[in-house]
Amino acid sequence: MPLSPPAQPGQSFAEIETPALVLDLDAFERNLVAMAAFTQAHGIRLRPHAKSHKSPEIALRQIAHGAVGQCCQKVGEAEVLVAGGVGDVLVTNEIVGAAKLDRLARLARSAKIGLCVDHPDGVREAAEAAARNDVTLDVYVEIDVGGRRCGVAPGEGAVRLAEAITRSNTLRFAGIHAYHGSAQHMRSIDERREAIERAGLAARNTVERLKHHGLPCEIVTGAGTGTHELETQSGIWNEIQPGSYIFMDADYARNRQADGTPFRSFEHALFVLAGVMSKPVPDRAIVDAGHKSAAVDSGMPVPFRREGVIYTKPSDEHGILTGDPVAVPHRGDRLLLIPGHCDPTVNLHDWYVCVRGLHGPDAHVEALWPVAARGALT
Repeated sequence: MPLSPPAQPGQSFAEIETPALVLDLDAFERNLVAMAAFTQAHGIRLRPHAKSHKSPEIALRQIAHGAVGQCCQKVGEAEVLVAGGVGDVLVTNEIVGAAKLDRLARLARSAKIGLCVDHPDGVREAAEAAARNDVTLDVYVEIDVGGRRCGVAPGEGAVRLAEAITRSNTLRFAGIHAYHGSAQHMRSIDERREAIERAGLAARNTVERLKHHGLPCEIVTGAGTGTHELETQSGIWNEIQPGSYIFMDADYARNRQADGTPFRSFEHALFVLAGVMSKPVPDRAIVDAGHKSAAVDSGMPVPFRREGVIYTKPSDEHGILTGDPVAVPHRGDRLLLIPGHCDPTVNLHDWYVCVRGLHGPDAHVEALWPVAARGALT
């Protein structure tokens, strides 16, 4: 039985059922414009990361603002994006197994499809899948630039993989993938700059070695919301993959700029709308948004514009608000929560409730967008 969405277009903000994933369309659109303007001003390619939004509706709006396509982490996400009209998708991950690679290769019949490798077997398996499906796949060599996750060591190991790719009739060597994930959440600008400088040296060394072996590296792709300015300034990366910039979660807001002030390049646009179920004592209220509504791996949700109120101790269906008795909301009140981590929070919801004029007296639901790639884990 399909579940009813928490709202319908045309309803007032007050009519949205809680809990709900609310997108502030005005802030979201300003974030789109800000990143598009940044990349255009610097002459760099923008390939936003769809693992944050999981939505062809959002992907197509990013492309309309100049993005070259999308990247994602899973074959299932790529399938949803291509079905939704996205014509250029890079899976920024290693794909292992014939079934998954065949699914990915089939997408290349109607879209430009790329993937990453960090092992010779990955090259061989991708080539075999492309041959079985009579397509050509773009393949990027992923190098470990400090994240200590996937990736071959920079330098000669990457060259050997690139050479293997170029020997295949069904693969095209598209460039290197150089993403430093953990640097995104280093709080000080000095920490982030140092990490990206090291990553840049590794990427530059790899590009130079590739060139020495007669292998031009067309694209160096990577970067995220927390470091995109640094990769852009380096002159090494020519494509960036920010995802969270369209939403701006509470964790990214903890990053600091050069003057020590909070990271403010983008606005908070994504919220969980929660309702107060109970206020058993003056300094404690219970809301209907717990673990099933908001991810807490990067910290608790933050009540938006609710000074003196703290969200704490979530359980499956409940969250506890504590603080100044005057500030703690009452039974029947509603409040917006800024997710600690937007990506897994989005994955908990079926719908974006898109609100126009969110913080004004005429706030209303303009659209519902499905979280179409929710649960796309394979």
